[in-house]
Formats: sequence, C-alpha cells, structure tokens
Amino acid sequence: MKYFDIIFENKTILLLFWIILILSLMKPWLFVNGILIGSLYALGSIGLSLIYGNLKFANMAHGDFMTLSSYVALALLLFFFPNSEQSPSVGPFTFKYELLIIIPIAVVLIGFLAVLFDKLIYKKLRDLGAAPAAIALTSLGLAVGLRGLIQFIWGTDSTSFPRESKLFWDLPFKIKIPPDMFFCAIVAFIIAIAFYFVLFKTKLGKAIRATSDNPDLARITGINTEKIILYIWFIGGILAATSGILISVQQAIITPVMGWKILIPLFAAVIVGGIGNPIGALMGGLLIGITGELATGWINPSYKPAVYFLVLLIVLLLRPNGILGSKGRQF
Repeated sequence: MKYFDIIFENKTILLLFWIILILSLMKPWLFVNGILIGSLYALGSIGLSLIYGNLKFANMAHGDFMTLSSYVALALLLFFFPNSEQSPSVGPFTFKYELLIIIPIAVVLIGFLAVLFDKLIYKKLRDLGAAPAAIALTSLGLAVGLRGLIQFIWGTDSTSFPRESKLFWDLPFKIKIPPDMFFCAIVAFIIAIAFYFVLFKTKLGKAIRATSDNPDLARITGINTEKIILYIWFIGGILAATSGILISVQQAIITPVMGWKILIPLFAAVIVGGIGNPIGALMGGLLIGITGELATGWINPSYKPAVYFLVLLIVLLLRPNGILGSKGRQF
C-alpha cells in the first residue's frame, strides 16, 4: 500500500493523472491501446530495473536479448513444427497452437543465456572492480555483437511467426482491439503479478531485496549474493525474453533492430518509475505506453520517442528520483 500512498500524496503525479484522464475521455480508444502496449513496455522495463537495482549498471544489451528471444522462438518453432503454417490458429488469435509450446522453452533458454553471459563477462568485471560505467559500455558492446550475430544467422529482412489474419474486436467508444494485443497484455500482467509475488512474498525475493539494499550486509547475514545475482540474471532474462516474444506477436513482425529501438521507452519507463525500483518500472511502463498512444491523437506517431522524453523530462523536473524513486531503499 505504500506505493499508492506515494502516488496519491504527490501533487505532480496527481496532475499527470488528471491530464491523462482528460485526454483519455477525449480519445478512449487510444487510452486502451496505451494500456495494452504499456503492459509490454512495463514487462520489459521490470527486468531492466531489476538488474540495475542490484548490479548498479544500465544493461544496454537488454533490448537485444528481447530480439534474440523472438528469433530463437521462431527457429525452435520451425525446427520442431515445420508444418505449423498449416496448423489452426488459437481461437480468435492469429498465432498457432505450436507457438504456445515453444514460448516457455525459448524463454528459459534466454534466461540461462543471461546467466552464462554473467559468468563469462560481468562477474569477471565485478571481480576486477570495474566501474558501473565500464560494465554498461561492455553491455553496449555485447548488444552490438548480439545484433550482428542475429543479422548473420537470420539476415536483415523482417520476418514473423506463422499466423492467420483475424478481425479486430469492436468495442464501445470506437475502441478496436487486435485480439493478439489483448492476449499479450493479459500475459504481461499475469507475469508482472507473479514477479511481484516472488519479490515480496518469497525467501528468494527477500534475498534479492536485501542484496539490492546492502550487498555487504546481506553477505554478513548469510545470503550468498553471487548466487542471488545469478537468479537476478535468470529472472531478468526471462522477463526480457517474454516481453520480446509478446511484442513480436503483438506487432506481427520480427526485425533485428526491434529490441534496440524499444530501449528508448524501456529506459524512459525505468527512470520515470524510479531507477532500480521494479514496481516503479511497471507504473512507468504503463505511463509511457498510455502517453505515447494518446499523443498520436494530435501528432504524427513517428514523434512518439519525443513524447517519451518529454514525459521523462517533466517527471524528473518535478520529482527527480522518479515516481517511486528514493535516495535510499530501492524496493
């Protein structure tokens, strides 16, 4: 409940709330689209914020892990189910049944890959006492390398999961929702709720929060912080992979640069919500998604990145630590 207290006690946040509410009443279909898209931004930004909150560096490779997850899922789908193009789609959705089998496998693989990269790269940098900026630059190099590998293996052309064309759902107030977008948003919210439960209701979550607050004190109390860091990378990889695949399903396209491009709203969501606070990242992702979609009612959609930065600037000017940010405790 403390998060709701922070929101309703802060005049800046209340002002943003009323502005969004008024704009939403004017164009409710854009508000709904913003929630659906924002849920995917939120899921991706939670993993980004989790890693920053514990390891204190901006993981520039996060977006390319999202891209890689989509290509891995597509490769597994075509390998195990080469005739999936002829399979029936799932109810009102465009994707095929086989994709639902492949997604968990691809997500877990990316989670283990994130752990592997920590063991091979990031842990060695931590042991050498590398500064967070140096580790962030290393992650940028890793991002470029992953993008090059993706383009080398799968090429530079866009692709997509096997799918069928389906009609949009017509709702009141001129609201039209692609069924896939609704499905992806529901999955994103379910995973976000599950993450909240793990973070605040389990021993693992308590250890993660303790490691984030004070790693030295956590070690003194008997917490194996290096093991916790591996769990953090695994969870962060899973969140990135799930978000990447869901975005590919929702947009009906996979490109080698999709993850890199989406880093802008993800970082904006993390900073707006409060750096290092995964719950703040969830709220920041929804806020960025809603404001970005509402803005398209008055400006060209190509200017959405500028809207993200404008929201980011306004929040930081009025609340420098973000919506749920603080100078001390992260969670």
